[in-house]
Amino acid sequence: MSFVEVFSNKVAFDWRQMQRWGISESHLPPGSEILFREQTVWQRYSWQVALITAVILLQAGFILALLREHRRRQLAEVQSRQRMTELARVIRFSTAGELTASIAHEINQPLGAILTNAETADAMLRSPSPDIAELGDIVKDILQDDRRASEVIRRMRSLLKKAPLELKSLDLNDLARETVEFLSTLAIGRKVELHSLLTPGALPILGDRIQLQQVILNLVVNGIDAMSVTQSEHRIITIRTSRIEKFAQLSVSDRGPGIPEDKLKEVFEPFFTSKAEGMGMGLSIARTIIEAHNGHIWAKNRDHGGASFRVKLPLVQ
Repeated sequence: MSFVEVFSNKVAFDWRQMQRWGISESHLPPGSEILFREQTVWQRYSWQVALITAVILLQAGFILALLREHRRRQLAEVQSRQRMTELARVIRFSTAGELTASIAHEINQPLGAILTNAETADAMLRSPSPDIAELGDIVKDILQDDRRASEVIRRMRSLLKKAPLELKSLDLNDLARETVEFLSTLAIGRKVELHSLLTPGALPILGDRIQLQQVILNLVVNGIDAMSVTQSEHRIITIRTSRIEKFAQLSVSDRGPGIPEDKLKEVFEPFFTSKAEGMGMGLSIARTIIEAHNGHIWAKNRDHGGASFRVKLPLVQ
């Protein structure tokens, strides 16, 4: 048997010495073997690095998904508010349609008085010696009636104005008082008494005048409609304001048939209505408006008949 000896012509180098003397691997002869080479971080911890990288990528993907969902939700909320604002304006137009007769009557009264006073003043001016003092009183009456008609038009334009939510310092008592004045003619035409029991002192709140007035207007008109079958001497709407700790509260109570106990929460749901011709969106819009003002609205039945709707809004300094 013969033996064959194989000799390797490879040259070996110590990697530690190469690092010590700063010798680059590119300067070594081809085919050189490097001994004692230290493994790289990837070679030593390849699976740990891969796992950490995968976790980081998963977290980044999860964060991006959350950001995308947050942006989508914000966009949906903005679109929802825009649609709700448009729907609220539609409700105001609908309410204005119901008030057309009373508004026309409220404007015709001062216009008729202006015409009568103007004709009287014209006749007096044709006389040889007109009574200047009486003419002065007539002019004052004309100016007063003109302001009265202008105020009705201003309220109507305010009700129908298209505007985004605008929060300003308001007095809840002033809002209630102005709404009662606006509905006084309608109440007279429907043989309903409007009683205002406003707390002494201001109730400062931060809110949108048009939208909050729409809520009060809706609650009062709903109360008037609820008493359509009530005897005329019992048709009374009471608007009451009060201060409860850090909140301003307004209640609108009627003496109608009340609300079935199992429907007290449903009345604020969209499309819920007890009116044959109603859309069922008035109270739903009212709740959305009040919640946008960080407030709360709810309904309850009165002990002696009728329903009461209450609104709580945070007071401001």
